[in-house]
Amino acid sequence: MTLFAALKPPYFSIMTSGMFAFVLAATGCQSSAESTINASAQSTNTPVTTDMSQQTLKQQALRIQRALANNDYARITKDIHPTRGVRFSMYAYVRPESDKVFSREQYAQYLQQSKIRFTWGERDGSGEPLIIPLPEYLDTWVKAKTFNDATLSVNEFQKSGNSINNLNKIYQNSDVVEFYYEGSDEYSGLDWRVLRLVFDDYQGKRYLVAVITDQWTI
Repeated sequence: MTLFAALKPPYFSIMTSGMFAFVLAATGCQSSAESTINASAQSTNTPVTTDMSQQTLKQQALRIQRALANNDYARITKDIHPTRGVRFSMYAYVRPESDKVFSREQYAQYLQQSKIRFTWGERDGSGEPLIIPLPEYLDTWVKAKTFNDATLSVNEFQKSGNSINNLNKIYQNSDVVEFYYEGSDEYSGLDWRVLRLVFDDYQGKRYLVAVITDQWTI
């Protein structure tokens, strides 16, 4: 099997027109809900600067990554920003107009209602839409287990691919903890992956505002 065959996502199809209508309804509902959350790109926060605050932020990010890696998705609910919610971006380029944003309440709700599917974006290469429930997205796309032994950095990008990284433009004064998996020898490192957890301050505490993944793209 070639590298391209190994990395190419599976073909996704919607079996019935009834299911297609259900997916559209779920996606439309989420778009409406998203508009109620203040996910503005602007922030008045100041990024962490001291060694102590960086260490504290790393510990919080590691706790979130470990919870996701253990499929304990509900554990991170209280880490989600109380007013802005949390955004999920499939690739490095954040799309405010289409990325899914969930409030704490929505996040908890859709973990339980695992039959409700959302359109997260389009797969690189095939252009096929990724339409899956929230728990499946966390399991198969975020794939936090990949980053159990990753290299961590704070407010520093360790790896970039062909996808434009506009994180600093969208989250100008936020803090980001990046997990970088360098890839395997089998694929000469082309299977590298990045997980970026973005944090903002609210009433003296740091909260998660975005979960951004990045990987090799065509």
